[in-house]
Amino acid sequence: MPLDHRRLCGPEESHPPGLWAVVAAEDEDEEGAGAAPRDPCSLRPLFARAGLLSQAQGSAYVELGSGTKVLCAAWGPREAAEPGPGRLICEFRRAPFAGRGARGRPGGLAEREAEREAAAALREALEPAVRLGRYPRARLAVSALLLQDGGSALAAAVSAAALALADAGVEMYDLAVGCALCRPPAPAAAWMLQPAEPEERRAAARLTLALLPALNQVSAVLGGGQGGPPEDWAQALRLGLDGCHRQYPVLRQSLLRAAQRRDAAAAAAATVA
Repeated sequence: MPLDHRRLCGPEESHPPGLWAVVAAEDEDEEGAGAAPRDPCSLRPLFARAGLLSQAQGSAYVELGSGTKVLCAAWGPREAAEPGPGRLICEFRRAPFAGRGARGRPGGLAEREAEREAAAALREALEPAVRLGRYPRARLAVSALLLQDGGSALAAAVSAAALALADAGVEMYDLAVGCALCRPPAPAAAWMLQPAEPEERRAAARLTLALLPALNQVSAVLGGGQGGPPEDWAQALRLGLDGCHRQYPVLRQSLLRAAQRRDAAAAAAATVA
């Protein structure tokens, strides 16, 4: 009988996909068990760059050492149909390939609800930083796209969105800096700065805060779980505030470099003309 070369033959032996899911889970557990304990007060490496997208008035990219990657775009004041003070519209979207392993159907109800909650938290963290009174009857928009979720995604989105708004020339009181913490389920465990995705998944309590460092003003606090007595939550807040202050110079330097690149490009264009 002639062979059908247009069709690829399947393997002679096959295994159910659940088998590989179990193996992957065991590999993650082995990685977590074999990894050296991390200093709970240490920050992961942070990379920030502003002024990336030419299609947006302002943009920023933030990447954490845990693998989290967030891209944000911002647009300056646009006329709003309804009267009243300025409004800040925030959008948070998660790329279909952002997570590791299997997850819900892309665009499903649970995912849309999680994105709406993240957008509301983003707006809560950014509104105190923006001078909305200077933009009556106007809308300011910022969109955050989570490219890869390695943990501390919302905190990274807060920092990237604040950078994008500043890059767009929006008047702000200060940059909002986000920092995430989690507490492992072990008894008497210490809070950890910038947890990775496996650490967040196993955490007994989580906390995300946004700070305006120059004003020393907290713009948002989001948390939940079994974090222990109030003294432990206060300790977590102090640790998170310290983490925000330590990230602030990196974000400011990124914004300064973007302004310098823009001025150099304008000067070169004027010279050619």
